[in-house]
Amino acid sequence: METQHFSIRVNAPADVVWKTMFDDSTYRQWTSAFNPNSYFEGDWLPGSEIRFLGTNNDGTMSGMYGVITRHRPYKFVQIEYQGQIVNDVDDTTSREARQLIGARESYSFSETDGATTITIDVDTADTYAELFGELWPQGLAQLKDLAEAAVRDSDAS
Repeated sequence: METQHFSIRVNAPADVVWKTMFDDSTYRQWTSAFNPNSYFEGDWLPGSEIRFLGTNNDGTMSGMYGVITRHRPYKFVQIEYQGQIVNDVDDTTSREARQLIGARESYSFSETDGATTITIDVDTADTYAELFGELWPQGLAQLKDLAEAAVRDSDAS
């Protein structure tokens, strides 16, 4: 397991970036980098279970689930993973699931002069490090585009 770090500067205030990142409709858009059908079930409040899901080619769902361990609006969210979902079934016993259990993923938001830097720290199994090293920057670039478009749209109205 290694901790990977990703960061991007977004020309938008932290509240706009936060809403873009965690609102269901825009979440589905920026996480399409990971799975075209990505979505979450649950909420982002402390102690809440949250499930990250995507549709497989056969129509079943796979993903991961965890608990929100820290939550400071517009500043920080941390998830601790408790298992994975494989073909609609919660899995905590396979080798892959055991590698995931206890892994953390955190999102930090730092606003300066109306722009926000988002930093992602994610514990990743070595077998997925290269893949996530490619996918996270793609997802964050999409998030940046969505948040900056939201600012432009609000300025135009």
